[in-house]
Amino acid sequence: MIFLFQVIFYQPILNVLILLYNFIPGHDLGIAIILLTIIIKLVLWPLSNQAIKSQKYLQDLQPKINELKAKYVNDKQEMSKALMLLYKEHKINPFSSCLPILIQLPFLIAVYQVFQDGMNNKLGLVYSFITRPESINTISFAWFNGFALNLAEKNIYLAILAGAAQFVQAKMMSTKRSTIKTEGAKDEDMAAIMNKQMLYFMPALTVFIGMSLPAGLTLYWFISTLLAALQQLVVFRKIKKPEHSVIEGEVVK
Repeated sequence: MIFLFQVIFYQPILNVLILLYNFIPGHDLGIAIILLTIIIKLVLWPLSNQAIKSQKYLQDLQPKINELKAKYVNDKQEMSKALMLLYKEHKINPFSSCLPILIQLPFLIAVYQVFQDGMNNKLGLVYSFITRPESINTISFAWFNGFALNLAEKNIYLAILAGAAQFVQAKMMSTKRSTIKTEGAKDEDMAAIMNKQMLYFMPALTVFIGMSLPAGLTLYWFISTLLAALQQLVVFRKIKKPEHSVIEGEVVK
């Protein structure tokens, strides 16, 4: 299983990165990482689109879902039936956003390992038809007004940028609360509090973890999250709400 993961995911990603590194003038690893991130995002774009759409549709239906949960608070079986009917009416599969995320996990793990292992330790895995550099220069962006970033070392500023991008992405996907007060309003208030806590907790966790990672991996994390937020923005502008979409507790036809 480990061998298959290396052949299918790890080695191709490493080789694409080396190929980009070879062709970029000045062999700037930072630019190569940014280009690799864009390539991976483009490959996974259709899957990410599906996940974002599913999450957005569920977000629009959340007020109605909360009302059903409050209505059938003492009857879990009827609540499940009502929720399934609601999803069927709006042609939504509540689990459709999970599969794309699961498919993306091997790519994310492979990228993590490529940067975490140190590319100079894995040059033996470079394909024979790709020029193998003697070593990878981890100093990047030195051409930018004398600025230099060592991607092999930790960098708190990149960690903060990754956390900020995480916050923007989460803020865009934050759910709206129903304005209709029901018997289950207390539960809705608790859910709202938890959502708000997660909105700040995940970016803080991103900064905390990013501070302990090599800057090359944190740069990938930042660019990937930033691109994900931009993709959400594009999808939200183009998305067509499901028929009878629910917003703020009212059915909009």
